[in-house]
Amino acid sequence: MRCNWLKRTIDIIAAIVGLIVLAPILIVVAAAVRFSIGAPVLFRQTRPGLGGKPFVMFKFRTMANATFGDNQDRSDKERLSCLGRFLRAASLDELPGLWNVLRGQMSLVGPRPLLEKYLGLYTPFQARRHEVKPGITGWAQINGRNAITWEKKFELDVWYVENQSLWLDLKILLSTVIRVFCRKNINAASFATMPEFQANCKFEKHHATECLVKVGRQRVSGDR
Repeated sequence: MRCNWLKRTIDIIAAIVGLIVLAPILIVVAAAVRFSIGAPVLFRQTRPGLGGKPFVMFKFRTMANATFGDNQDRSDKERLSCLGRFLRAASLDELPGLWNVLRGQMSLVGPRPLLEKYLGLYTPFQARRHEVKPGITGWAQINGRNAITWEKKFELDVWYVENQSLWLDLKILLSTVIRVFCRKNINAASFATMPEFQANCKFEKHHATECLVKVGRQRVSGDR
């Protein structure tokens, strides 16, 4: 409990300071996105948080609309702009997430918030990633990011859940800064973005939901 209280205090202070200090960068990036990609500047999407409870996550847009002209679908590679690639490489697209941290929906460090539709696809082991708040960065992000498989990513997420500490958070934050400058493992091999997660056929969908109920904090209202 004491560790959780300290972690939350650090999150609040860091989010407030970050939003103030980084305000000029936020304004410049917002203007660049508006000019290069268009409105809206922010990408908003509902993601599952602690215990699977949904919240609206904020990021800067890095991709154009999915359809173009006469409703012709475009691939992620076609939608990802040059500005978007730069923002992702520098992790600048994640800066609006500080607002989610300030609101208590996310933490600076934790498993990355993924799509709601994945909730029913997790194994009971993988679903444990929702036992802590999602983070702007995490253990999986400094150990391969998008260059590793989904299974390895979930394994690293659960390892963090079982071994979390303030010292580990500090190590992850420092390593994140280093990796941002190195710009490594931003995209999965042969993909512009991380390919969608597919369920392990050895487990049925309801197992993950049962596991989340045991956490005692999830509110999943069916497939979304």
